Amino acid sequence: MFDVGFSELCLIGLVSLLVIGPERLPKVARLAGFWLGKTRSMVASVKEDIKLELQAEELRQIFKEQSGIAEVQQIIDETSDTLKSTIDPLPTTSRAQDDLDAGAVPEPEQHREQLPTDITTGQHEPK
Repeated sequence: MFDVGFSELCLIGLVSLLVIGPERLPKVARLAGFWLGKTRSMVASVKEDIKLELQAEELRQIFKEQSGIAEVQQIIDETSDTLKSTIDPLPTTSRAQDDLDAGAVPEPEQHREQLPTDITTGQHEPK
């Protein structure tokens, strides 16, 4: 803050010795030290308060961002639930379910070759 060296301190001490006098100089020095210490502690307290306020503001911003993320997560969960309820597996017939419960292995279905159909006549066209 102030660039005060040893020579400047000696000069201040000499001037104060001449102005105040040797009897009152120790008392004045103690009083000046006391107020200097009070000032330093007050400055440190203000710095700490500012630091805490800045940290509190950062936390508020983080919580605000996190609440935005939570809203997005909630929307994703709702969409996922909607899709799961919309796309239900096809229900099996009771006989097919009984066969599966009995341990029968279902035979693979034979896929028929789909022939192109003429739209106007409804007849299959040869390849």
